Amino acid sequence: MAEARWLEVSLIVDGELAEAVADVIGRYTSQGVVMEQAVRYNDEESEGVPYGPVKVFGYMVVDSTLEQRRMKLEEALWHLSQIQPLPPAEYREIEDQDWMAAWREHYRPIPVGEKLMILPAWIELTDEQRIPIKIDPSMAFGTGTHPTTQLCLALLEKHLRAGDAVIDIGCGSGILSIAAVKLGASRVLAVDIDQAAIRSTRENAALNGVVDQIDSGVGSLNEILVGYYTLRRAPLVLANILAPVIIRMFGEGLADTLTKGGKIILSGILDEQSPAVEAEAEMHGLQFVERMIQNDWVGLVYQKP
Repeated sequence: MAEARWLEVSLIVDGELAEAVADVIGRYTSQGVVMEQAVRYNDEESEGVPYGPVKVFGYMVVDSTLEQRRMKLEEALWHLSQIQPLPPAEYREIEDQDWMAAWREHYRPIPVGEKLMILPAWIELTDEQRIPIKIDPSMAFGTGTHPTTQLCLALLEKHLRAGDAVIDIGCGSGILSIAAVKLGASRVLAVDIDQAAIRSTRENAALNGVVDQIDSGVGSLNEILVGYYTLRRAPLVLANILAPVIIRMFGEGLADTLTKGGKIILSGILDEQSPAVEAEAEMHGLQFVERMIQNDWVGLVYQKP
């Protein structure tokens, strides 16, 4: 029997677009999507910092349906490019025996903040100075390449106190929830409106050996406030969503998820949207603690008096 052949499809985009592109590519490829971010090393002993563009790629099996799938993929990428310009997709054919090696060879650990390292599931961390967060990169729900995820992780590292409970609203891949447990949270409630995100969160929690500390479920703010889950309030709340959603949630009681003296980390906010989010947080009685900026994105920390 002839070995299967694969067509690699790849685009090089910035971190902001990487997950949207991965979502599109993942609809038409087998075995998931890979996101590779360059890491700059300052010297031989440097642990590196992520920078620059992200290469997003996946593999399509070469068969009689290939041209039809490729045409649909190109059409989907064209629609995405109408929102934000994209480079053309590149294609190259590879033999089956190179398949798994090609898939894995590109994926590199991403250092974030002072303490964390995001790893693909199959790599063991050799840097004992950093805490490993293992993520299955075949799920494009937050693999650590997006500036908003990196901002949230860096702020989480600074503001989480050991033993605190945490609520993660819009948990995606579960990357923030897993990091919270590994940084010392006693337990985490992770919610998302997407069933696939909850499945991804549970799978990634299992990869990291933290299933017992993370309670996850489909839902959002309303379900938390009515007591549907194990937590209604927490000393630390994470909301890495989009600015308009954060603003709407403040009107629906987002500040009520904080215990007295509790902090909320807000991300997913473009620079020009930050003043509106800040005004909303202050209108609901929260006090400004910190602002962190990466590229065009802003992470905010507020505290309940």
